Amino acid sequence: MTDNKWASFKVTGDYNIDIRSLYEAWTKPEGLEKWFLRKANFYTVPRRTREPEEFIMKEDTYEWYWYGYDDSVFEKGQVLEANGTDFLKFSFSGDSIVSVSIYSRNGVSIVELTQDNIPEESDPSKNLYIQCQVGWTFFLANLKSVLEGGTDLRNKKLEVSSNFK
Repeated sequence: MTDNKWASFKVTGDYNIDIRSLYEAWTKPEGLEKWFLRKANFYTVPRRTREPEEFIMKEDTYEWYWYGYDDSVFEKGQVLEANGTDFLKFSFSGDSIVSVSIYSRNGVSIVELTQDNIPEESDPSKNLYIQCQVGWTFFLANLKSVLEGGTDLRNKKLEVSSNFK
C-alpha cells in the first residue's frame, strides 16, 4: 500500500481574541452556531441533548446542519477529545478526524486545524481533501470576522444556494 499524501492537511488562522473565547466558539453549541453551523445538536452518552451554552465533552455525539442546505443534509460524528481549555478532536466526513489546537503566539491567538485519515477518492467531486480544506479555510475566516466584531459571511438563504440538485 502506498503512502497517501492526500490523507491529511493543516490550516491555521490568527485571531485578536482570547483563547478562552475561541475555545467556547468551538465547544458550545451556541458558539458553533454563531460562525459555523445553522444548528449544532450534541448528545451526552445517556442521549441527553446538551443545552446551547453547555460545553461539549468527550464521547458526546453530534448532528450538524449547515446554512444553504435543508435538513436532509447533515453530518454525524463523535467528540473524541475536549480538554476544557485549548484542544478539541472529533470524527468528521468519511471517517476522517479533525483536531483543533488553540494557542498564543506573538501576541495573537492561533487556531490550528488538522484533518487526518482522509480516505483516498478516485471521484474528484467527492474529494474530501480539497472540499474540506476549502470549507475549513472559509469557516476559519468567518470565525475571525464574527468574533472580531465583523459580519457573518455565511449565506443564510436557501433560495440563493447553489446546492440545489
